[in-house]
Amino acid sequence: MKNLMLPGLLFFIFCSIANAGPVRIKDLVEFDGVRGNDLVGYGLVVGLNGTGDGIRNAPFTEEIMSNILERLGVNITGEQFRPKNVAAVFVTAELPPFSRAGSKIDITVSAIGDAKSLMGGTLVMTPLNAADGQIYAVGQGTIIAGGASAEGDGASVVQGVPTSGVIPSGARVEREIEFEFSQLKSIRLALRTPDFTTAQKIENAINKSFGRVVSRMLDAGTVQLDIAATRKISPAHALVQVENILVEPQRKARVVVDQHSGTIVIGEDVRISRVAVSQGNLTLRIQEEPIAVQPNPFSQGETIVVPRTSAVLDEDPGIALAEVAEGTSLSEVVSGLNALGVSPRDMIDILKSIKAAGALHAEFIVR
Repeated sequence: MKNLMLPGLLFFIFCSIANAGPVRIKDLVEFDGVRGNDLVGYGLVVGLNGTGDGIRNAPFTEEIMSNILERLGVNITGEQFRPKNVAAVFVTAELPPFSRAGSKIDITVSAIGDAKSLMGGTLVMTPLNAADGQIYAVGQGTIIAGGASAEGDGASVVQGVPTSGVIPSGARVEREIEFEFSQLKSIRLALRTPDFTTAQKIENAINKSFGRVVSRMLDAGTVQLDIAATRKISPAHALVQVENILVEPQRKARVVVDQHSGTIVIGEDVRISRVAVSQGNLTLRIQEEPIAVQPNPFSQGETIVVPRTSAVLDEDPGIALAEVAEGTSLSEVVSGLNALGVSPRDMIDILKSIKAAGALHAEFIVR
């Protein structure tokens, strides 16, 4: 028997975003120039236990292996390679701001061929390039993979992702990013979530902390800080004071719905107008009962199986037309929706319908 529930049941969580209270400015903004840079490289992992790339399916693995051996002085012209302990990989990393030559950073290694696992492998020296094409770091080391796999003649099992792993402190910085931070005359504070009210609060809090006008709001996402007006000996000393100032941010009213997991997150500032809601469930049941038909006695016929399908469509009474009172706070909105006694999936559909009716006064985000 097959039961198709329309709509299906999903795991459901109601999360309230309570008042965050005062937050440090360093947790609300990005400082102009204080940012990381993404690095990427193409390398080779060796030492795998027969779980590497198949050379026929990944010819680029043979090519990079040949290049590495030739750089090491090994002449392999005309030779045929069929190893199973090597794999071609992409290596990614983030170069943190103010990284100096000689410091180490973490790297992530991901297989790009048909390798089954990178567990126990060693990444051979791999240059890491930035968007400008320059080499900023070199990675090498033993990979720590977060999964496991096993395979037999009739079955296989894979846990986690064994084709991806990390190397803590696996790359050494070789080139520094040229940036004269100490020579800046002004610094812009870029809000991670642009908002005019929050930007003005940041401006006022900074000016109050220094006792004079040292910052100015440029737009909803930018506040400019005048270094000279702070009377600090360097931009770094000015930011030490700025980043620890407390500000209570303002956030947009949002309802976020994840249809895959059935998670619903409702912000505290969400408001709902007075509406009436009616909802019902539809259930489709399909039952297969095959019948074996025997041939007549002394006949030359064969026994055959005749399929017999029974389909029933039931509609549950659901809930009658119910009223959700106008909510003045998140708790009232949640109480009103829970009073309907509906499933998580139905709750998502109800929220969509309330939004379409213009009664949900919040940004509705569906993922």
